[in-house]
Amino acid sequence: MGIADRITSVRLSHVDLPLSTPISDAKVLTGRQKPLTRVAFPFAEITAESGHRGLGFGYSKRAGGPALYAHAREIAPELLGEDPNDTGRLWSKLVWAGASVGRSGVAVQAVAAFDIALWDLKARRAGLPLAKLLGAHRESVDVYNTSGGFLSSPLEQVLDNADLARSRGVGGIKIKVGSPDPAEDLRRVEAVRAHLGDGVPLMVDANQQWERSAALRIGRRLEAYDLVWIEEPLDAYDAEGHAALAAALDPPVATGEMLTSVAEHTALIDANASDVVQPDAPRVGGITPFLRITALADRKGLSLAPHFVMELHLHLAAAYPGTAWVEHFEWLEPLFEERLQLKDGRLLVPDRPGLGLTPSDRAARWTVDSVLVREG
Repeated sequence: MGIADRITSVRLSHVDLPLSTPISDAKVLTGRQKPLTRVAFPFAEITAESGHRGLGFGYSKRAGGPALYAHAREIAPELLGEDPNDTGRLWSKLVWAGASVGRSGVAVQAVAAFDIALWDLKARRAGLPLAKLLGAHRESVDVYNTSGGFLSSPLEQVLDNADLARSRGVGGIKIKVGSPDPAEDLRRVEAVRAHLGDGVPLMVDANQQWERSAALRIGRRLEAYDLVWIEEPLDAYDAEGHAALAAALDPPVATGEMLTSVAEHTALIDANASDVVQPDAPRVGGITPFLRITALADRKGLSLAPHFVMELHLHLAAAYPGTAWVEHFEWLEPLFEERLQLKDGRLLVPDRPGLGLTPSDRAARWTVDSVLVREG
C-alpha cells in the first residue's frame, strides 16, 4: 500500500490565554486550588506535501501548560515523512514515543494537538466539516452555558448571566455547587430554578468536592429542582461511589471530564458509574481516543456531554448517535477569527471545512514560544 501524502512540517506554538476575570469553583473555595486566571494552549499546524494543512490544539488550566508544550516539542519530529491519513497509527506512534512517562496525563495530552490537527487536515482535504467527515447524526446540538455560573459570581450576577446566555440562544444553564456550605448551594440552585422557571434545562456541578455520604444527602435535596444532571459529585476516580450514587438518585449523574485516558473512561463506563459521559478530547489525547470512548458509551446507551472546548466538541457531539449536549464557554473565542452560531437552544455545526477555525491576531500576540519542525 503506497503513501497517499507525506507530512513535511509541523508548527508548534505555546499560546497563553488570559481570562478577563479570575474564576473560582468549589475546588478554590475548599482551598485545593487557586483562582483560574489563564489557560495554556499548545497549538499544532501540520502541513503535508500535497499542500493540505490541519490545525489542532490542546490546553491546560493552571499548571501543566509548559510541560505539555515541552513534551509535544520532543515528539513532533516523529510525524515527519508520515502519511497524515494514518490517524490511528500515528496516534499510537506518538504515544509510544513518550511511553516512558506513561500512557495518560501529560504524555497523552501532548499528543492531542497533533491528533486533532490530523483529523482537521483530513476533513479540510475532503471539503467537509469535521462532523460530516465523522458521520453526523444532527446539524445542531443542544447547548448549555457554564461560564456564567461560577461560585466566584454573586447570585444576582449568576441570574443576569443566565438571562444573557438565554438571550443569545443558549438552551440550558449550569451552575457550580460544592461550596463549604451546602445550604448556600441549595439556596443558589433554588433561586436559579425559580428565576428560569420550569422546563428550562438546569444542571449543577460540584467539581468533585463531596464525600459519598454528603453527595447522597445533598443529591436527594437537589431532586426537587428537576435537574438534567448532577456533575462530578465525587472524586473523578471513584467509580464505585459514582455507581452507587447513580443508582440511588433520580437526577442523572455526569462525570469524566478529568480523566486522561481511554482506560480510565472504560473503568467508569464498565462500572455503570454515570448516566452522562463527559470525555474531553484534548485531555484524553485527541479525537482518535475520544471516538473509542464514545463507542463504549453508545453501546451502554449513555448520554454524551463533552467537557469545555465547544469549538471542537460541537463536531464530536454532532457525530454521536445518542443524546448529546455541548458546553458553552466563550473563553476561547478570542483565539479564533470565526464564531459559532446559536439558535433556539442549540449550537449549529458550521459549514466550513474541518474545524472551521483560523487563529486570530490576538492568539499570535499571546504566543509565548513557537518552533517549526520540518524535513531537512
